[in-house]
Amino acid sequence: MANPEEATARLERFLQWLQVNGAELRACNIKYCDSSKGCGVYSSTNDASDGVLLVVPLNLAITPMRVLQDPLLGSECRAMFTEGEVDDRFLMNLFLTVERLRKNSSWKPYLDMLPTTFGNPLWFTDDELLELRGTTLFRATELQKKSLLSLYNGKVKDLVKKLLILDGDSESEVSFDDFLWANSVFWTRALNIPLPNSFVFPQINEVQDNSLSMEKSSEASTDHGCSEEMINGKDVQKSEVKGNDIEVNGAELMSEQKDTVWVEGLVPGIDFCNHDLKASATWEVDGTGSVTGVPFSMYLLSVQSSFSIEKEICISYGNKGNEELLYLYGFVIDNNPDDYLMVHYPVEAIESIPFSDSKSQLLEAQKAEMRCLSPKSLLDHGFFAVSSPKDKGKDTCKAVQTCNYSWSGQRKTPSYVNKLVFPEDFLTALRTIAMREDELFKVSSLLEELVGTEGERQPSEAEVRAAVWEACGDSGALQLLVDLLHVKMTNLEEYSGTEDCDTELLEQEAHITGCPKDFIKGDTVNGSREWCRCKKMSRNKWCSIVYRRGQKQLTRLFLKEAEHALQLSLSEDSANQS
Repeated sequence: MANPEEATARLERFLQWLQVNGAELRACNIKYCDSSKGCGVYSSTNDASDGVLLVVPLNLAITPMRVLQDPLLGSECRAMFTEGEVDDRFLMNLFLTVERLRKNSSWKPYLDMLPTTFGNPLWFTDDELLELRGTTLFRATELQKKSLLSLYNGKVKDLVKKLLILDGDSESEVSFDDFLWANSVFWTRALNIPLPNSFVFPQINEVQDNSLSMEKSSEASTDHGCSEEMINGKDVQKSEVKGNDIEVNGAELMSEQKDTVWVEGLVPGIDFCNHDLKASATWEVDGTGSVTGVPFSMYLLSVQSSFSIEKEICISYGNKGNEELLYLYGFVIDNNPDDYLMVHYPVEAIESIPFSDSKSQLLEAQKAEMRCLSPKSLLDHGFFAVSSPKDKGKDTCKAVQTCNYSWSGQRKTPSYVNKLVFPEDFLTALRTIAMREDELFKVSSLLEELVGTEGERQPSEAEVRAAVWEACGDSGALQLLVDLLHVKMTNLEEYSGTEDCDTELLEQEAHITGCPKDFIKGDTVNGSREWCRCKKMSRNKWCSIVYRRGQKQLTRLFLKEAEHALQLSLSEDSANQS
């Protein structure tokens, strides 16, 4: 970390760079927060009359099209891009890697302000990574690092060297850490920006001076038209430009003619806003300049009528659980209300189950999901929900999930259906996987009644689901779900113990952190000799424990829901048979 004098000098150079490039800090400042968050945005006045705190021209944004038009990288990248060898995110990471090493980079004032290390698991030490054993993130991190290393050795390393030589620099050495840094910068700071069509495609509309073309997102949808989606800061969505969408000269893009084009990019200044569950600001795009007076700009907008001076201004990165927050951004929120549990049935395991071919066909016909993301909020509507009197009766508004189409009339809709907290698409998959031979035969017979022995037509997705449900009910699926959750809990506890063990570790850390600075091991306090551990837990280890404890808690609670549903299902099956 730079010394205070150097850090101050870097910040001053960055602020000057912003202003020279047209950015306006109208009611805020950017300054250092602390070692865990780095820099942040702070209010500089308690009265922003129009709510506009910061304005950044979008010409200052780093986007894939910026890379394709770059004097140094552009030609090489356009050739790879046109051939479909790289995607837009690769372009961003390549650009950041090269610019970090370039001695005369025009982005240096901005890049010097970015963190040099990150808190996501890719940057963990070996010992810190072991704290994630048993969790989804442990394996995901191993796979991601292996993939990035392969990409670096297979394509990035030589390409960066080639580009640096073209820039007249034959001395700089690129390392994997440079590429890892670029990848982390992108994932922690990129915004999914809704840009006006006239800005992205100026050659189709009115040509703008000094304008910057940007790529379209192939994954963009009308859902992004919602203003909440447009302003939720760091909620990065997958976007991609296909190789045949752009000519070799990078001057022409093919796009559907819409008012908004979604683009991933870095916006210097705006990207220093940190996350808070209760955001005090949002960002929006001003295409015409009607709000800010600066056409084609992004601005930070206060959602409060007034601020205390020097109060940090935070945005929301979206409703993300700790698994996603730690994986992408390198931090967690204790007791995160948006936490979720991922439960899945391994696809590769289907090959080893009885009648795997027939069941695979049924799974495909039903469009069943092999995994489910279960938000903590679902528990508010389950069997053991802690609800206030005003919340009672809400269950009646929940749509019946289980198929109730019945040929025989013997399979009734379960009495507990509105209390199930597990998605029907996942239960559909589990019913099919757990199906016995006689149930599989019954499904075939039921579908044959519908489509005829000659198969005059294909049964619909709803008809296949209904047949599977009538033949199987819920017991087999719920038993399989209970087994999956038991396995998940066993994996979580194997290396780090129970939820209570994690709680004890966190409480010890809180005690250690709270020790007075002069309270050293063996000091006498109030006439008695007390002992306090001097070595504090690393931030990465603390985040890992908070995350894994939350996963254990959710697994325990969802397991309790599944076990209760299984008992009810077995009881109702028994009653129906009698």
